[in-house]
Amino acid sequence: MSKDLTGKIILEGKEYEYPVIVGTENEKAIDIRKLRADSGYISFDDGYANTGSCKSDITFIDGEKGILRYRGIPIEQLAEKSTFLCAAHLIIYGELPNEQKLNAFREKVAGRARLHEDFKHHFEGFPPKAHPMAVLSSMLNSIGCYYPEMSSNNREQDLEQFDEAAALLISKVRTIAAATYRMSQGLPFIYPRKDLRYVENFLHMMFTEPYHPYNPPKEVVDALDLFLLLHADHEQNCSTSTVRMVASGGANMFASVSSGVCALWGPLHGGANAAVIKMLQEIHDSGDDGSRFIRAAKEGKARLMGFGHRVYKNYDPRAKIFGQAAERVLKALGRQDPLLDIAHHLEQAALSDDYFVERKLYPNVDFYSGIVLKAIGIPVDMFTVMFAIGRMPGWIANWKEIAETSRKIHRPRQIYTGSAKRDYVPMSQRK
Repeated sequence: MSKDLTGKIILEGKEYEYPVIVGTENEKAIDIRKLRADSGYISFDDGYANTGSCKSDITFIDGEKGILRYRGIPIEQLAEKSTFLCAAHLIIYGELPNEQKLNAFREKVAGRARLHEDFKHHFEGFPPKAHPMAVLSSMLNSIGCYYPEMSSNNREQDLEQFDEAAALLISKVRTIAAATYRMSQGLPFIYPRKDLRYVENFLHMMFTEPYHPYNPPKEVVDALDLFLLLHADHEQNCSTSTVRMVASGGANMFASVSSGVCALWGPLHGGANAAVIKMLQEIHDSGDDGSRFIRAAKEGKARLMGFGHRVYKNYDPRAKIFGQAAERVLKALGRQDPLLDIAHHLEQAALSDDYFVERKLYPNVDFYSGIVLKAIGIPVDMFTVMFAIGRMPGWIANWKEIAETSRKIHRPRQIYTGSAKRDYVPMSQRK
């Protein structure tokens, strides 16, 4: 709270004064938690765009300046110097681990990749073409059944098991994702290997064939690790807010992150990179290099996917980083992707054309991530699953924050706009 700043609200001639909360980066909010009790009024903020739903120590975003920091550390520094698991430890526990702690975390994650053999029967209950996000959400919830001591819905007990549950979820989410892919292709499941690092193990479980181990180029491993790192957390987005909402009711971590997968599934949230690939493919199939599409977008006849962001009103810092990774992957794989050429054309137009600059329609991270995932061999319907693997540390950290600091269930108010009170009409009198 700030002792010097207050906010005043005047309603029906009466003045109400409320304290101002000031964040670490000088963000300011009027604390109106007592507004309804004092005045009978509530605030209305459709989509919560101007509502702070919580205090959080995890991630800071300044959309106007294009800033993203995990626990205070700029994303640019983490992308250059860190790995996904190191960043995951930072997000979950608040500090960068030393070598001993990082190795212990890696070993804990590596040792929990294997699924219980009975778990295979769960996959058999899905049709081969079931959407991977539906499978992932169901399976994450089901894992808790195998570890009742970690999913008791007793906060004190679940927090005692937190370290084990966190490592287990970060590890098993990629095993489930790989098994879901194998199931959709009619391929045998591949067991994880403890000697492989996080991303290498995932790619092994995805693409290894009997007697033909998959050995990806270093550039592919590095790019996918970077993808996961860049998606590890992103403040109070739709899926993270959903995780916190579910957790506020006392639900265990498995149920909470499962709900996050469902929220992420939506095309306006986690499905954006798949929409970019679809757009680029349609541009290519039409024989266009992007020029006609840009004109159509400016005339309101086409929608430019992968540009602009609900939060960033500047260049998405993750897009700058990942655009370079896309080129390295394609070069390492020896592939010339015409979609990347079109992407470059669209990017240059957005950065130089007054129409896009005035509207601040800069490329976001989804613009390039789809190209990289496609080049690696990840099917388009798995793109959002990859997002979920990356976002797992953020969901876990937010669950922990709720479990440790809040005892109040999240329960938004509403403005009712339906019918006023009316009487029940008997069937014989209805029109």
